[in-house]
Amino acid sequence: MTEDLTRRRLFGLAGASAAGAAGLGLSGCAPGAVKQSAALVTTTAATGQGFISRPDLTPPQITLTRHAGATSRYIFLNAPYSGPGKGGSIILDPHGKLIWFGPNTATEHRMDVNVQTYQGKPVLTWFQGILTAEGYGLGTAVIADSSYKVQHVVKAGNGLMADHHEFAITAQGTALITAYRKHAGVDLSTFNGPKSGVIVSGVAQEIDIATGKVLFEWDCYNPAHPSMGIALHESHQILQKGEGTDARPFNYVHINSITEFDSDHLLISCRNTWALYLVDKTTGKIVWRMNGKRSDFHMGPGTAYFWQHHARLHGPGLLSLFDNGANPPKQIEEHNSRGLLLNFDTTAKTVTLHKQYLHPGSPPVLSGAMGSIQTLPSGGVFVGWGTTPRFSEFSASGQLLLDGSIELHAPSYRAFSQNWDGHPTELPAVAARSRTGGGATVYASWNGATNVATWTVFAGKTAGSLAHIGTGNRTGFETAIVVQNAGPYFAVQANDRSGHALSKSAPVRIA
Repeated sequence: MTEDLTRRRLFGLAGASAAGAAGLGLSGCAPGAVKQSAALVTTTAATGQGFISRPDLTPPQITLTRHAGATSRYIFLNAPYSGPGKGGSIILDPHGKLIWFGPNTATEHRMDVNVQTYQGKPVLTWFQGILTAEGYGLGTAVIADSSYKVQHVVKAGNGLMADHHEFAITAQGTALITAYRKHAGVDLSTFNGPKSGVIVSGVAQEIDIATGKVLFEWDCYNPAHPSMGIALHESHQILQKGEGTDARPFNYVHINSITEFDSDHLLISCRNTWALYLVDKTTGKIVWRMNGKRSDFHMGPGTAYFWQHHARLHGPGLLSLFDNGANPPKQIEEHNSRGLLLNFDTTAKTVTLHKQYLHPGSPPVLSGAMGSIQTLPSGGVFVGWGTTPRFSEFSASGQLLLDGSIELHAPSYRAFSQNWDGHPTELPAVAARSRTGGGATVYASWNGATNVATWTVFAGKTAGSLAHIGTGNRTGFETAIVVQNAGPYFAVQANDRSGHALSKSAPVRIA
């Protein structure tokens, strides 16, 4: 089998022309997909090969299996790596078809794309920067409006750069971000490391978005004030050969999420200590620890978590987090990664299991890093499985409603289900190709547009003499429309469900 045919079969295109299949949903089923309902629809968005109208966009392939009752909201993924295509930020429609792709570049990766609220309006947010070998980011946090135009770039303060693990906008118009700081001269001999080694600490900052001012900072490494920091011996991380140097600092805590507990406290997750920390914003002191070596809580059956991510509060006494359960291949504490809902009592200092969500496929899903769990208005949850390139929706009772997979080597840092209304300011894209026997195939797309229902095609002998020649229904990110007109100039117009014109492309000459 030739390399080209192997590639085409991977994307579900063997036996079909690229022109005929471009942008269309192709039937298929992800390996290990759960088939539990007769009423299911499976869609494979064959996006890895790219698009004729947008050859610059080559996102990874997505396969989606939907069951009755699945979300009608958009799906947000963050694929820092990919196989044949480029990594980047991805928005899918509820059926798994691509809506928007924000590609990575050689010097900047996008991570943690999500919809948040700023100044009363929905905004698109993400991290943009580089990822280090030690597992943290160096970059900025970005806020874009519904047209995908960047409105604010939030930078870390005090000589640091924003990390990709957290960017949360508060109701007060501030940003909670993670960052990392190097510390030299640290005794790592208890880890079989150097007596004067180098570590990176996890830093939480609250930034005023409008002014860029640092309103609060907490550094987990604070040996001068032990009540304000996390001791080295709390870490479960194993120091590897060559670590503990300036070139390879030891990441003993690995901060990975921050959320408001109340107006005076932050709840901070640290992966490598298996613990959540309640930090007082006035004093900087740790009020309590949940889980880990120094837990202040009694952890009830099934509540202990390992290498966790994405802790969030949901009213008094209820929190969610993604329990990775493993740090492969070194340490495996559980056989399944889990989405967890935990009840906690800060007076009795107890934690009990409210609900857990495990992927029902075989083999079990066990992800050593990344991951998320989002509670939904329906009462269910949306789970991103981290380094296992999958995402799932569960009902409130735990039934699998939606299951998606991303092509090999394209895990998503987090995954979300959100409402979104995208109105790009850039014009729609169009390309035209001659057909054997006459006429043309016209390819139309508009990266980020959520309201396109149909495409109107225009053709003419010159770029200034285009006339309406037909209309076709949108079939995916890129729609292929066969026309009998030879042009040689073509343009397309995007229309909404009522037939109102949204935007028109520039004219192009047939190729």
